Amino acid sequence: MKITLVGLGIKQGDLTQSAEAALNGAGKIMARTSSGRAYAQLEGREVEFLDEVYKRSRNFDTLNKNLAAKVLAQAKITPVVYCVDGAVSEDEGCKIILAKAKDCEVCEGVSKISRIKSLSGLKNSCVTALSAYDIANLKSCSAAVIYDLDDFGLADRVKQKLTQLFGEERECAFINGEGVHRIKVYEIDRFKNYDADCAVAVEEADFLRKDRYDYADLEHIIKLLRAPGGCPWDRVQTNDSIKQNMIEEAYELVDAVNRGDDDGIEEECGDVLLQAAFHSVMKEEQGAFTGSDVLTRVVKKLIFRHSHIFGGDKAADENSALSVWEKNKMKEKHQTTFTESLQAVPKNFPACMRAQKVGKRAAKSGMDFLSPISASEKLGEEVIELLKAVQAGDKDGTFEESGDLLFSAVNTCRLAGADCEQALAAATDKFINRFAVFEKLVAADGKNLPDLCDEEYDWYWLQAKNAFKNN
Repeated sequence: MKITLVGLGIKQGDLTQSAEAALNGAGKIMARTSSGRAYAQLEGREVEFLDEVYKRSRNFDTLNKNLAAKVLAQAKITPVVYCVDGAVSEDEGCKIILAKAKDCEVCEGVSKISRIKSLSGLKNSCVTALSAYDIANLKSCSAAVIYDLDDFGLADRVKQKLTQLFGEERECAFINGEGVHRIKVYEIDRFKNYDADCAVAVEEADFLRKDRYDYADLEHIIKLLRAPGGCPWDRVQTNDSIKQNMIEEAYELVDAVNRGDDDGIEEECGDVLLQAAFHSVMKEEQGAFTGSDVLTRVVKKLIFRHSHIFGGDKAADENSALSVWEKNKMKEKHQTTFTESLQAVPKNFPACMRAQKVGKRAAKSGMDFLSPISASEKLGEEVIELLKAVQAGDKDGTFEESGDLLFSAVNTCRLAGADCEQALAAATDKFINRFAVFEKLVAADGKNLPDLCDEEYDWYWLQAKNAFKNN
């Protein structure tokens, strides 16, 4: 299997002497496409252009695999010279061929990337360059060069990705056979024709004028605020001094979710991220870890705990997937006993939430009630014990039995399938709403709440309850 990969460069006259020699001695010449100025250099030669591979490829992601497969299959029959525009090292199909073919020679060509950078006038020296066919893998960067923009669908994908990274209003350079066009990112897919000569170059604006920011920018601005000459408040904060902020922001995010407020969710997600970034930046200052360590750890955690997706475990449904997660979590945290799992539940959780989570983890050991009915029997016992402590005037006993009663209530509701924290919050809201109706009814009759007798309280409360239900 002999394959010679030839880079045709950009235009007529770019063909190197070694490439010319390879073509002159070729038994079989194949070319990625017939579209683009570089391929005019093959005129007069017997060439199999692979345009048909473009037509039968289901999507952009499989195109280069199909092109490589076509060349590799032909090479099993006869030696092949495969030509691509630009440089061999810039072509995704050639990369696949080089990885699979043992006997492969390269005649490198003029770089499309260098030409694009030169024509676009990029000021940033740190440039990420890749084929439009690989656009999904483009990450945050200072500047980007995208080549192989030979299809309208690709142009749309490139536009969407660059909008995400740089903003739709960011100016960019669109390059084709006619020259350089200064346009906005949102205009990338508005040209009539696309071929192998089309490309895009874009770079971010100055930090304070950027349209889009990423996590690295968030860390950067926190570091600016904490630097000498930065914000006096930000500079004096510690992990301990801002810890309460995270709790407040998390609750505000959940509140926005409960309201179905997408704009609020967007804002509060940012506030939660800010608090996390603030903590990691301060730990980086202390030499403990960095934001990159934080992100690496959480991604590795997701891979490890989803062993039913990325490993050998199986999970047919939600419950079995959760069991795999919990098993891997105990392994990850080196928990060898169920007691360690219970002790790992944070003590600063809301008490109801913590009790429910402890109950769930204890149940995995086999220690649990058979049903909510059997749990409710224990609940009845705890009510009796509490009343005995109250009647005896035993304050310590009352405190203890109150806790046992509440814990039993949580177990009963948990086994009934209710989220106790949410259920209690909903019940509290319901009480407040009913009380508001109750107070209005009393006021409408010219009465004051403190002056009501027990029978009046009960009557008005029943009216409020019925009115609330009807509404």
